[in-house]
Amino acid sequence: MTNAVTFLSASAAAERLGVTTKALRLYEQRGLVTPGRTAAGYRAYGPDEMLRASEIVALRALGLSVAQVARVLEGDPQSLESALAAHEASLERKIREFVGSIDKIRGMRADLARGQVPANGELARLRNASTGFGTAFDLPWPWGGERFELREIRPLNYIIGPLGSGKTRLAIRLAETLPNAAFLGLERVKDGTAIATRLEADAALKSRVDQTLTWLVDEGATRSEALTALLVGLETEGPAALVVDMVEQELDQATQEALISHLRQRAGAGARPLFLMTRSTSILDLSAIGPDESIILCPANHSPPTCVAPYPGAPGYEAVATCLASPEVRARIACCPQAA
Repeated sequence: MTNAVTFLSASAAAERLGVTTKALRLYEQRGLVTPGRTAAGYRAYGPDEMLRASEIVALRALGLSVAQVARVLEGDPQSLESALAAHEASLERKIREFVGSIDKIRGMRADLARGQVPANGELARLRNASTGFGTAFDLPWPWGGERFELREIRPLNYIIGPLGSGKTRLAIRLAETLPNAAFLGLERVKDGTAIATRLEADAALKSRVDQTLTWLVDEGATRSEALTALLVGLETEGPAALVVDMVEQELDQATQEALISHLRQRAGAGARPLFLMTRSTSILDLSAIGPDESIILCPANHSPPTCVAPYPGAPGYEAVATCLASPEVRARIACCPQAA
């Protein structure tokens, strides 16, 4: 007897593949995978569709855009070669980090054998080797000087809160406190001439910006001065951490979705930590938060900021969900912030 072929619903397929149903819909819209349909019209993923989708997911994990994935699946090896080279470099970096951690552990064990316990903070630094630092400081106004501490800084950190909650002041204080950090404010979108001049003067920066911009456009982003200005800040080398004021400023929904997809992949490659102020559901999709991301909520009542777990029922979750606005609302606020 022949075994019956198993077909999965879109949600079941997404769960098995480790992606969101939104991602599967995007792959379908771009013609990368074509699920079957049940008699009732629901999407159904059989073995062939799941194999195709798993190849897409693997290529996306290597950092390829949707357009690059399409070219690889059509037989073009060029995009895959560059992605594999970048992945190889990332793995080599991680190996060096692991070797460094092993050496530190061996040193601690040798000290313990001599009766010496680790110094204060040594174990914490070992645990947070991926970022290398945490931070603690007294909160500025509108708080009352309470102590704020981040023991584990993750690659992607979202800062959110209602209007008047102090989130901008917290972001600026983070940039001032974190070692060699930079603050990317809203003035980035106001002077296109200065941005163009800077890119003309720095060929390496222009190359990085152009490469990222091409990837984002392949993902459906819209070219704009606001996006270019943001990328100049993100691609500038030097700062060990970057704090970005309202990352979605003047970006449409498709651009926001492409941008956060890029930043997630970039974070997985061991890039510097990012702190993103946002109130957009496209940037902070609570259903898509991963283990390398954290949410910092500034409450409306000016109690100290707190880290919020991304699942319903967690303390602060409903407050975070209430703060988030659709891209259309964010666009109206960006055009007329004094009315918000």
